[in-house]
Amino acid sequence: MKTRITLILAALFFVTNISFAQQDEECMNNLTIFTDAVKSKKYDDAYEPWMAVRKKCPKFNYAIYAYGEKILKHKIKNSNGAEKVDFINDLMNVWDEGTQYFSSKYKLGEVLSDKGLLMYDNQKELGLTDKQVYEAFHKAYTDDLKNFTSAKGLYVYFTKVVDMFKAGQAPIQDVFNKYDDVSDKLEDETKNFTQKLNKLVAKEDAEQTLTKKEVKYKKYYQDNLVAYDKISGSIDTYLGQLANCENLIPLYKKDFPTYKNDAVWLKRAVSRMYNKECTDDPLYIELVKAYDATAPSADTKYFVATILFKQGKDKEAGDYLKQSYELESDTFKKARLAERIGNSFKSKGSYGQARIYYNNALKLNPSNGRPHIKIAEMYAKSANNCGSTTFNKRAVYWLAAQEARKAGRVDASLKSTSSKAAAAYEGRAPSKSEIFTAGNAGQTIKIGCWIQRSVKVPNI
Repeated sequence: MKTRITLILAALFFVTNISFAQQDEECMNNLTIFTDAVKSKKYDDAYEPWMAVRKKCPKFNYAIYAYGEKILKHKIKNSNGAEKVDFINDLMNVWDEGTQYFSSKYKLGEVLSDKGLLMYDNQKELGLTDKQVYEAFHKAYTDDLKNFTSAKGLYVYFTKVVDMFKAGQAPIQDVFNKYDDVSDKLEDETKNFTQKLNKLVAKEDAEQTLTKKEVKYKKYYQDNLVAYDKISGSIDTYLGQLANCENLIPLYKKDFPTYKNDAVWLKRAVSRMYNKECTDDPLYIELVKAYDATAPSADTKYFVATILFKQGKDKEAGDYLKQSYELESDTFKKARLAERIGNSFKSKGSYGQARIYYNNALKLNPSNGRPHIKIAEMYAKSANNCGSTTFNKRAVYWLAAQEARKAGRVDASLKSTSSKAAAAYEGRAPSKSEIFTAGNAGQTIKIGCWIQRSVKVPNI
């Protein structure tokens, strides 16, 4: 809701109902007083005139609710005990009233999520149970999933079901189901912001200057992607050892006869066993076969490939990976799949094949920097094998550093990782004294083997 308020307040002030203003000068005067006070961050001074307008002229102006939220959040922050609880409950009322009188300004999923977060942040003061907080977010999820986009809200929604399981109030299957639900939502939101960001990245790549508005949107998209990435990692951490093979295998063995033709259940079971490295168990093969038989897709072909790799059938596995990639039609999913396929080839030491898919991933999703990091890692690992002299071998690290830096330029979440990796690679490249001794400053070195790239020796 912070984003909504920030955007609206800039253009909000005194978009008034003229007939109302003519009818009630008192409301008009109090509106002026409390809005001026809020702009000066004098929230205590704003409270009484704001309440006067809210009670007498509730339909007068949207500022009553947009500014009222700021006033009450200040009151909540600076009070305690029963008084604080009263302010918390009143903020809930303000959201309800705002939705009633200015419905076009509010989205149900967003309001319900904000209510859930207010309950979570003040759970102790309100005397709420984990289940009550969970149910507040569950209402947002079931009633308006589209607008339930809060990264923190999605995180709390998941963690509360874990807490309920630990307290014996929910079965472990509920934990796994909610993990999948939240993960799917995070992926949808990531896809949404990635597609928007990629349009701006493409404009910059075409050497076109972004407008001031586009620069702001770019930062907004990047910030959201960073938030979703952090939350995705956080829910994995919070899930912890609950999703280990010891828990997953007996659970899926028990449920498999019931869900062996359920494509959604099979997809989630196979994905979790793969991600948790439970692929050595015979159950994994059964699940993958059932998934491929029930709903053959890019996903199923990928998982079949993972089995073939384990069986040492690398060529056949590679064919399945290619099928998987060709079958995927969704651009965002295809980019992610290309990265996963790249990871598979990289783990097998097939660096040339891996780079092809990493580059495909970058073409499809240029704002994802992870493939750049992976390519840099492969260059660095190949340094000793891709040069005719010691100097040329170590020159590969310059190429690795260049690739690593690209990650930070396109992906805000990788700036630190990118910078550290590049610095480490540069530290292993030839020093200035070695360049001086070799006498090749400014020259271009061609790197052979699978890399087949050139790198310029820095000038000293």
